[in-house]
Amino acid sequence: MGDNILALDLGTTTGWALRENGQVSSGSVSFKPAHFDSGHSRYTRFRRWLGTKGNCAVDEVIFEAVRRHNGTVAAQTFGGFMATLQMWCDAHGLPYEGVPVGTIKKFATGNGNASKLAIVAAMEKRGHKPRDDNEADALALLYWRLEQRSLEQANLEQTSLEAANRNEWEGAVK
Repeated sequence: MGDNILALDLGTTTGWALRENGQVSSGSVSFKPAHFDSGHSRYTRFRRWLGTKGNCAVDEVIFEAVRRHNGTVAAQTFGGFMATLQMWCDAHGLPYEGVPVGTIKKFATGNGNASKLAIVAAMEKRGHKPRDDNEADALALLYWRLEQRSLEQANLEQTSLEAANRNEWEGAVK
């Protein structure tokens, strides 16, 4: 798997963080429909926006997987963004993963029920200046994924070392 990761906090205002060639950039973008827009126009604009990020040689996409919404419209809106993202990833052969909100909050702050302000403060401690909580969530998600990769790599190296030691020991016993 490559090193270019796109992390998204899906919603009418979508937070994003991109790690490309070792550099992190982030922001948030609004997909709020204009007065005379059709009901699905936000998803069309989102798909078009993904195309601009896709030109950055993205290798993997992760998104905040919200399990509970404050109302039917919020749930339907999130579902539309998630479906659009999944179709876009499938069309481009990109792996994608949803990460529970509590997992991201616990990673960033140590508290799975942390407030939006606490996430923003945690990302400021990492040297970022998020414009809103959506951008902060995307940054936290990106850093969570980078740490998971580090842990996976460390486990792989440990397993390889243990196997090498086992082979040396077995060779010495014979």
